[in-house]
Amino acid sequence: MSGIGPGTGVRFLRITLPLAGMNFLTQCARAGLAVVGPVLAVEYGFTATELGLLSAVLFAFYGLSQLPVGLALDIFGPRRVQSVMAMTAATGFLLFSFADGLTGFAIARAVTGVGVAAGLMGLMKGISQWFPRTRLAAMTGIGLVVGGLGGLAATTPVAALMPVIGWRGVFVIFAGIAVAVAIWNGLSLRDPPGFRRPDRSLRAEIVLLGRVLTDRNFWRYTPMVAFLSVLNFTYQSLWAGPWLRDVAGLDTVARANTLAVYAMGMMLGSAVFGQLSSRLTEKGIRPIAVPAVCSVVLLAIQAFLVLEPVGRWQVTLLWMVFGAFASSGPAGYAAIANAFPAELTGRVTTAINATMLATVFVLQYAIGWILDQWPRTASGGWDAQGYAWAVGLTLGLQALATAWALRRG
Repeated sequence: MSGIGPGTGVRFLRITLPLAGMNFLTQCARAGLAVVGPVLAVEYGFTATELGLLSAVLFAFYGLSQLPVGLALDIFGPRRVQSVMAMTAATGFLLFSFADGLTGFAIARAVTGVGVAAGLMGLMKGISQWFPRTRLAAMTGIGLVVGGLGGLAATTPVAALMPVIGWRGVFVIFAGIAVAVAIWNGLSLRDPPGFRRPDRSLRAEIVLLGRVLTDRNFWRYTPMVAFLSVLNFTYQSLWAGPWLRDVAGLDTVARANTLAVYAMGMMLGSAVFGQLSSRLTEKGIRPIAVPAVCSVVLLAIQAFLVLEPVGRWQVTLLWMVFGAFASSGPAGYAAIANAFPAELTGRVTTAINATMLATVFVLQYAIGWILDQWPRTASGGWDAQGYAWAVGLTLGLQALATAWALRRG
């Protein structure tokens, strides 16, 4: 496949870059609430459970869309699918900007969740069509670095804009960016030479999905790999922001700056671990080693977070490293996907993502419920002891997933 079509640089500009734009939208949808969420909690009097539910709604609809979207990517290709999805995300952002209450916010988040559902999967599908399979992890990592700029845009810039245009204005801007990404994908993406829609029936396509879901090794490694992304989705999309306020004692600007450094860590991790995974694949070494090592490191970082570290720089460094190592999840996606035929890449990656997002949905709500077991603080936040139990929960679950993958036999 590397010998067909335009050169690598042109393929990156015309394929990888516009698809990475969808990941930019995903990051805006996720990280934006971490900055805006504490403001909404005070403005509307939301409990931690309600705020967690509001965040979880996005992931619920994101997750419910995974398998149908994976099937659509394999049948119709990323250009058609992603143009429609970006316009759906724009609708969700716009609805959020006009919402006034928990129900309205939840509906908007649901629509946004559907719209960004194919961000990572569309990127990986496009790369698998235009680049050698050994480069899947590396090119995905580079694409996620570009997409990670959305995480930066949703932190310090959002905090700076809110006093000027309010959080509603911020979501109008997000909607405008989504429309631009839809147009970009529609005009720039191309189907690879020889691409044609499969002539199999829908039933036959679903049977192929069943092949993925009944594979023994798929279920051995998916929990560990998925949990890496679970951690980033759970904390970057909401709970890191309140933690930085209630445990670390940071104000709005300091929180946004720390979340920006967190996003930089994610971008660094995406690039480094993607390249490392591809290098291991080219050398005949099992690339699943990358997410395995990163899982062990994250267990240690969460143990530090349970101990309630103090000091702005210490806290910022911990969250940066946390984001970097948790960003190895997509490299694990690529490692699992490469064990299947290329035509199943969309279904394999969305099956992993569906597992991940279902876990995120449960954890977002569970963490909110845990925090609500303690009285609200005088500032309207939540007790530090509750956060210790919440981080302990994610630590314990990740330990189980890692042990399951690394067991003998």
